[in-house]
Amino acid sequence: MNEIIIELEEISPKEFFGAQNTNIELLKKYFPKLKIVARGNKIKAYGDEELLEEFDRRLTMLLKHFAKYNKLDENVIERVLTSQSSDDYNTSEKSGEVIVHGVSGRLIKAQTANQRKMVELMRKNDMVFAIGPAGTGKTYTGVALAVQALKNKEVKRIILTRPAVEAGENLGFLPGDLKEKLDPYMQPLYDALRDMIAPEKLAHYIENGTIQIAPLAFMRGRTLDNAFVILDEGQNTTHAQMKMFLTRMGKNAKFLLTGDPGQIDLPRRTISGLKEALLILKNVEGVGIIFLDDKDVIRHKLVKKVIEAYKSIENAE
Repeated sequence: MNEIIIELEEISPKEFFGAQNTNIELLKKYFPKLKIVARGNKIKAYGDEELLEEFDRRLTMLLKHFAKYNKLDENVIERVLTSQSSDDYNTSEKSGEVIVHGVSGRLIKAQTANQRKMVELMRKNDMVFAIGPAGTGKTYTGVALAVQALKNKEVKRIILTRPAVEAGENLGFLPGDLKEKLDPYMQPLYDALRDMIAPEKLAHYIENGTIQIAPLAFMRGRTLDNAFVILDEGQNTTHAQMKMFLTRMGKNAKFLLTGDPGQIDLPRRTISGLKEALLILKNVEGVGIIFLDDKDVIRHKLVKKVIEAYKSIENAE
């Protein structure tokens, strides 16, 4: 039986192996035909020569990633072990830095490779589309970048908007004043902001218009300048709504559009403005597009399994 021995140098075996060797156990799942043993500062693997070569290559990628970021978790291991090359998960040092120091000392930063790529794209482009399923951190990372831009005085205001579930945005039947009608639709945006800005300051920002949260219909006729603007749930825009929104862009503005093409709530036979925009703008200079996937899910680990389960049903239809 062939054998390979890899010695960890200048790296803490305890941190690399994970609590109770959880990282090594994950490696074993990806290489079930190899016998993998981790002891001291050495990892030994026994098995077929070709498999050992692949194991050696992947482990070297993991070691380089750990040396760079000093962090290894299930998401990182999965992405490294399934990527074609390091370009699929490596990003610049800067993109992994803390974006915002949030409430109660919370450090908010990009958690996955694609989230870090999203950070990089926002730095290089004035308009970015972040596409992916629920829980991939599209909106949360975007709100963090907006708060960072406001704190750094790069913009004067943050504008957060989303289509109010129905394409027609029929809010009249809901009880209460306008704010009470809209708040349920905007709750995910409020939730993200509350993690990043102290309650009193957030209330002040909303009161004086520094932070504006409004349905997409309210963007009509406006020119959005000196602002970081996020359109959330973009898959539920129509052609007309998307075109209207994109043409609101003013001077010194950053536009981030997020959405999940797999969760369209539009009436049948209505084309999603997001899907259309991705086709039309994919080669336009200054527009960045990032696709996040289930490997970027940072909610409860069951969310990833739920997405996978539904994907298998949807693909079978």
